Amino acid sequence: MFSRRGFLGTAALVGASAVQGRVQAASIPEAPHMDKVVMQPPLHPVSGPDYRPVVTLNGWSLPFRMNGDWKEFHLVAEPVVREFAEGMKVNLWGYNGQSPGPTIEAVEGDKVRIFVTNRLPEYTTVHWHGMIIPSGMDGVGGLTQPHIQPGKTFVYEFEMRKSGTFMYHPHSDEMVQMAMGMMGMVVVHPRDQNFRPVDRDFVFVMSTYRVDPGTYLPHVNEMTDFNMWTWNARVFPGIDPLAVRLGDKVRVRIGNLSMTNHPIHLHGHSFAVTCTDGGWIPESAQYPETTTDVPVGAVRVFDVLADNPGDWAFHCHKSHHTMNAMGHDVRNLIGVSRKDLAKAVGKLAPDGMAMGSTGMAMGNMEMPAPDNTLPMMTGTGQFGPIEMGGMFTVMKIREDLARDDYRDPGPYQFPKGTVAYEVAAPAAEPARQQRGSPPMKHKM
Repeated sequence: MFSRRGFLGTAALVGASAVQGRVQAASIPEAPHMDKVVMQPPLHPVSGPDYRPVVTLNGWSLPFRMNGDWKEFHLVAEPVVREFAEGMKVNLWGYNGQSPGPTIEAVEGDKVRIFVTNRLPEYTTVHWHGMIIPSGMDGVGGLTQPHIQPGKTFVYEFEMRKSGTFMYHPHSDEMVQMAMGMMGMVVVHPRDQNFRPVDRDFVFVMSTYRVDPGTYLPHVNEMTDFNMWTWNARVFPGIDPLAVRLGDKVRVRIGNLSMTNHPIHLHGHSFAVTCTDGGWIPESAQYPETTTDVPVGAVRVFDVLADNPGDWAFHCHKSHHTMNAMGHDVRNLIGVSRKDLAKAVGKLAPDGMAMGSTGMAMGNMEMPAPDNTLPMMTGTGQFGPIEMGGMFTVMKIREDLARDDYRDPGPYQFPKGTVAYEVAAPAAEPARQQRGSPPMKHKM
């Protein structure tokens, strides 16, 4: 856990791209470290222009120090252990103790200096995805800069020329390093506080992994057959809910550094896509949506008025992206009796289970699984099994939340008469027209 008070301060300027030696190292700012997997409180500005800070699902914003008119940050690229959800931890690479790395926040027009220390077993770089910066700061190893060798520290210096939502990730052994979780988000707030203000501002990045059951390491060479679909390297039920006050204007910023697109859907509301990693969308070009598709290597930002109280599902609409550890080669046996097979399997493997003849509802099943493996579908709500995994969470809209209260408010208390309910089935089957019979006549 970091201490913001101990991090803020002043130091001498460092003007070189590669930082070496004790004298230069003494001027490098502290590198905060995070060991929590739950959303940290917003990091309100203590100097410069005011802004509404973001909160990162299951993450945090990186503190900075002021050095003259420069904001200085320090990222450390290193191996990390990330808990996808309770019961499953994965060996990844990330920044400052976590994967993805912390969100970097600044203001349009800020001059930023970002130190990057490499504690990986191979060289790396950082590319500032979507940002307009000098070519030599773009972070493409071999093309725009030397690779950052293990044990070395480089510094990136540039001005935040435009506001918006961006990403950072390596352009150095990219297939391995991004597949191992090296990524993070950058939020640049408008200098004009009256430009499209919101009451709550959430951010996260999407990534995917192939982690075989019982193992701890992703398959970095996998390109299509993933089984862990994550938001900020967490899966349901480990993804933070979005706690929102009734009537708030809410902004949700979504980055996609996975290997496929994701149609992101919010229940109970319509919203407008207001920004991409290319910039703000003019209001005249916006239109209502309930689902927005986030392409690979892109950012989508939507604004929504939280005017409908309740617990609202928020998820990727590709059905297999809301499952964990899914095997895509499972046979479809719906409608096929498996009683005889189940008996035979039971003699050989008493803990085995023949399943799938009536579907795959798993909420009440307990099946043996390897260590460090999550159920395919899991989670429990006030009415029973939720049966979700992967890219799924809940936007919880409540009337009585405080301004900066992002804690889980618990289950929604439904007003009387507003929950779907069971009714008695009709005593007799309704009349149906038989195939080949003359049309039925209706009495007037």
